[in-house]
Amino acid sequence: MDFSPDPTTVARHEQLAAFMDEHIYPIESTYNEQLQAAPERWSPPPVIEQAKAAARSQGLWNLFLPGSDGAGLTNLQYAPLCETLGRSPHIAPVATNCAAPDTGNMEVLHMFGTQEQKEQWLAPLLEGQIRSAFAMTEPGVASSDATNIETSIVRDGDHYVINGRKWFISGAMNPQAKVLIVMGKTDPSADRHHQQSMILVPRDTPGVNVRRGMTVFGYDDRDHGGHAEIDFVDVRVPASNLIGQEGSGFAIAQARLGPGRIHHCMRLIGIAERSLELMIDRAAQRVAFGKPLAEQGVIREWIAESRVRIEQLRLLTFKAAWLMDTVGNKGAHTEIQAIKIVAPRTVEWIVDKAVQVHGAAGMSQDYPVADWFTQVRTLRFADGPDEVHKNALARHEIRRRTSNV
Repeated sequence: MDFSPDPTTVARHEQLAAFMDEHIYPIESTYNEQLQAAPERWSPPPVIEQAKAAARSQGLWNLFLPGSDGAGLTNLQYAPLCETLGRSPHIAPVATNCAAPDTGNMEVLHMFGTQEQKEQWLAPLLEGQIRSAFAMTEPGVASSDATNIETSIVRDGDHYVINGRKWFISGAMNPQAKVLIVMGKTDPSADRHHQQSMILVPRDTPGVNVRRGMTVFGYDDRDHGGHAEIDFVDVRVPASNLIGQEGSGFAIAQARLGPGRIHHCMRLIGIAERSLELMIDRAAQRVAFGKPLAEQGVIREWIAESRVRIEQLRLLTFKAAWLMDTVGNKGAHTEIQAIKIVAPRTVEWIVDKAVQVHGAAGMSQDYPVADWFTQVRTLRFADGPDEVHKNALARHEIRRRTSNV
């Protein structure tokens, strides 16, 4: 088990770090200014297109996707790159076409889409010409159990008709989001894990009614397209829009969530590293009770503890990525669950300490740590809440132990 970066990873990382220095960090303030001044509330700031063009010209594009459609990197090779993208989490992933939910949707189409679906939707997504959304979560049920999903997908001749309500549909408020992958039930009488299906729904289809944009801890999350609450009222799409087979939705969701979960964790390490840097900078600049904060014992304890936790987190992330490459996502299931449990909580603790060191400024818009705190806290729900992963992980451990006794 050797996590030393190979020459490909070293070269790519050096290239990406230089790109961040030249094209991402310098535009962060401009990005925020344009975001607030945008004439259309949910439109992305114009400066992002400049960053996308620069990334594309340098080949820093679709780094997340293995094979010929992407950059051809393994999960372990992508891990340090994704961490670096996480240092500017609202800009860098979008600029390199490595932002959720598009990454997961592209992976679904890459793995399960028909040739027609790939030509119509995957190709423009890979080119960064459009954005997309993934519609799974519902307000009326506990969506942490995906088998609870109530949205109906009913066959009617050569079409399917969709009815239901979804919410917290990330990216769906963005006018560039042209297609949604919707999860619903095609056969409520089937086995509970074979009731669901996934289907492609163009956003401009009649009956797709956006009720509102959802806030997250008071933020509208405009920077990644907002989170929509959507009613699907007699939405009719061609039967050819079905992804895979009827009843395969749950299995496709699990295939989609594996890489998505670890990508979130990779980016979180970047947030943690930058939060620690800001914490140290602030502690060195501020004086309290006659000496800099950096000389206060409790602050030094937070800094030391942050470094230890980051290193632990990175090693577990690398191990999960390595296992995904060597034994597959199913073989890495335990490690993926473990990293999804520990990463948001660990980084939440680090960002919280960065907020504390910044004092009142840490809660303001003048520093990114307040925004990062809400983003990290949200990830304790995204792709499954902590409790679901803990339960599944414990069940696996118990089964493994009892089967060997």
